[in-house]
Amino acid sequence: MKAFAQLLIATGLMVTATAASAHTGHDAGTGFASGLLHPMLGLDHLLAMAAIGFWSVRQSATLKNSTPLFVIGGMILGAGMAWSGLSLPGVETGIALSVLLAGILIATMAKLPTAVGGSLVAAFMLFHGYAHGTEMPAGAALMAYLAGLSIATLALTFLGRGLGGAMMKVDGRFGQTLGGLVSAIGIFLATA
Repeated sequence: MKAFAQLLIATGLMVTATAASAHTGHDAGTGFASGLLHPMLGLDHLLAMAAIGFWSVRQSATLKNSTPLFVIGGMILGAGMAWSGLSLPGVETGIALSVLLAGILIATMAKLPTAVGGSLVAAFMLFHGYAHGTEMPAGAALMAYLAGLSIATLALTFLGRGLGGAMMKVDGRFGQTLGGLVSAIGIFLATA
């Protein structure tokens, strides 16, 4: 029960982050520290990564175990696109939709085939990675920033997975309610 309470507190802290701070070009340090802090400073990034982890708990063993790879792969691909100067239209819309759809997946307790679920996760993270890549502070060491970004991304995904695992042991309506809340925030982000 103590772990459950800690997960609820962590979730509450994630929800109190401001949505706008993830996309202001802020400088939370250079290199590793900046990469580590960047995903933690925006509600959209926090919710999407944690929601993907939460949702993955109820998937097939293959999809559940490979979700972190899809998360990191999509994020690195998106950041790489940004760093190489490639254009990705609709980044903010894609990020907001990833939050909305992740919430819907949680609320409906949808189980997807591995190929579909993995592709969806990678596509979500492509937009997040692109945003992170464009917001790397000037002068930051690319590999250090990427390492920090990867660690933060995985930490949020595993935090969501931990919360999802704890929720499987209690009433499923809590997960559905949480999914509805995440979806509502996704709608707000898409229309703000």
